[in-house]
Amino acid sequence: MRDNDGRKLDHRTLEVLRMRAVEQVAAGARPEEVAVAMGFHKNTVYGWLAKVREGGKGALKARAVPGRPPRLNATQISTLYGLVAGVDPRQLSFGFALWTREMVREVIRREFGVALSAVSVGRLLRTMGMSPQRPLHRAYQQNPDAVEAWKTERFPAIRTEARKLGATVYFADEAGIRSDYHAGTTWAPVGKTPVVANTGARYSVNMLSAVSAQGALRFMLHDGAVNAAVFIEFCTRLLHDAAGPVFLVVDGHPSHRAKAVAKFVARTGGRLRLFFLPGYSPQLNPDEWVWKNVKHDRIGTTGVTSKHDLKRKAAGALRRLQKLPALICGFFHDPNLAYITA
Repeated sequence: MRDNDGRKLDHRTLEVLRMRAVEQVAAGARPEEVAVAMGFHKNTVYGWLAKVREGGKGALKARAVPGRPPRLNATQISTLYGLVAGVDPRQLSFGFALWTREMVREVIRREFGVALSAVSVGRLLRTMGMSPQRPLHRAYQQNPDAVEAWKTERFPAIRTEARKLGATVYFADEAGIRSDYHAGTTWAPVGKTPVVANTGARYSVNMLSAVSAQGALRFMLHDGAVNAAVFIEFCTRLLHDAAGPVFLVVDGHPSHRAKAVAKFVARTGGRLRLFFLPGYSPQLNPDEWVWKNVKHDRIGTTGVTSKHDLKRKAAGALRRLQKLPALICGFFHDPNLAYITA
């Protein structure tokens, strides 16, 4: 379709153009030339001229678009948008925290006294620019002011000091993976659920990792719970591989705040410094993307046959990611992590 195609225009604009075209022809212009200039086919212009001959210029006026009038007016649609986009369903006495078509249908009935089908509600939601999406879950204990202060004040100061001392800023976290963790989908005939054979035994392995905005990844696997001693061992390995000081950003896990860890940090003579993220704020830690890549994108889509196989696949997924610094740098493009590279 051409850039000047008249079919792209609204009805009121088309009415003006129809009038103008007829006037130009009446003034002596050829219909073909008027059609080209305005972006219409010549037959369209001839059709307008025929309507004027039969019914006068009034025949060229825009008419109401046929069809059933909308059940909700613009004000009601605006109110509905504000409710769905800005209100937790539980605030409206619903038992679920996620909006469904049936719940929106009930809100429309309550607020406006209008009964719509679920299909009509879905069509209305899409017209309003909405779509079904998987939500992000946040702990209600999270302090928004602390999060904002971390992004705008605390971390910029950490980053400035790291540059001054030539230190590398790492973000660290721990995660566990079980043999019964599954993710992903597979194609199969409709109505025939596919079956993937895996071990029925339950195994688990804990993983510790740290990433930097430069694409570096360091990791360690551990059998058993991650306590202060395990975290100290991980920090020792991290310092061994580092050319200079390390600024390590972690959450408030007990193993990070243990007295033994504080004593270990003090003994490093400034080579290691710990900084703590605001509470209940995993979205501020890029290492969460490491676990998404390793657990959901890699291990979760494979079959596990033994504990050794689980550890082998976990180590393989982490080593693979370690060789892809560009992918790791891509983790920092998450809007919640923009503060790190700002």
